Amino acid sequence: MQQRPLGRTGRHVSAIGLGTWQLGSDWGTIDEDAAIAVLAASADAGVTLFDTADVYGDGRSESLIGRFLATRADHGITVATKMGRRVDQLRENYTEEAFRGWTERSRENLGVDTLDLVQLHCPPTDVIAADELFDALDRLVADGLIGAYGVSVETCEQALAAIARPGVTNVQIIVNPFRLKPLDEVLPAAAAAQVAIFARVPLASGLLSGKYTTATTFSRDDHRSYNRHGEAFDRGETFSGVDYETGLQAVDELRALVPQGMSMAQFALRWILNFPAVSTTIPGAKRPDQVEDNVTAGNLPPLSQETMQKVADIYQRLVRPLVHHYW
Repeated sequence: MQQRPLGRTGRHVSAIGLGTWQLGSDWGTIDEDAAIAVLAASADAGVTLFDTADVYGDGRSESLIGRFLATRADHGITVATKMGRRVDQLRENYTEEAFRGWTERSRENLGVDTLDLVQLHCPPTDVIAADELFDALDRLVADGLIGAYGVSVETCEQALAAIARPGVTNVQIIVNPFRLKPLDEVLPAAAAAQVAIFARVPLASGLLSGKYTTATTFSRDDHRSYNRHGEAFDRGETFSGVDYETGLQAVDELRALVPQGMSMAQFALRWILNFPAVSTTIPGAKRPDQVEDNVTAGNLPPLSQETMQKVADIYQRLVRPLVHHYW
């Protein structure tokens, strides 16, 4: 598995990581044995970055990761967790005292003294603008509670503000063939500042896997059912904010660009990895075979510039009017 730099930390992480929202909640039910099987398949395949959050299943995802890693001595896996979404999204709820409480809870869930990487979890813009909160994060590093910190964001403007913070290790932002806006300014700024980019929602909630049709249904406890219009949280988190039917049309056109022997999901992941500023992309998986399919993308050759341009053309024609001005 290709390893890429984790910002200025001196550490490296696998180009294909594992997102673990689905191991906690909001993606239908996944039992404990199935969750552990996904973690094991990932570790065995060379994945060295697990991304989680304290809100995924109210700590279930973190706890499963902690219990799994406790069985693997010298696992070499960096665990990036996130904090801040278990409270109302108001600036006054973000304080150093809250940071310390949230960090302590994640340390207990993961069974570690020091968290590898903690990210503010898509906080309000005024949180990213607050100097004192980043001073507080610096103190958590100095106290040995966290090794490094970053920010997960919704918008390019938020990403640029986070990248400008000297202590920020990484920025998580949605980057995939349905989200090209970060390519304009965010990726170049991150590369210049040696800030790692984690490309999240890389398969647009599975839409870019090419496996969905107009007949596909999702369970009631799956955000792809209940958040299509932003009813529960930012609608950009579900199908990358693209209208489902339009997304299916775009996928049909993208399918014609997929090289022989490559799956649609692998194509979407390889597209992301064509950009050197991306340190890792973090697809989720509910089964080991999905892990294997995703990981294979990390060892595929780069896509041609002609193919990259054709992806951009499809985006400009079908997707850009739906998403570009929002995020």
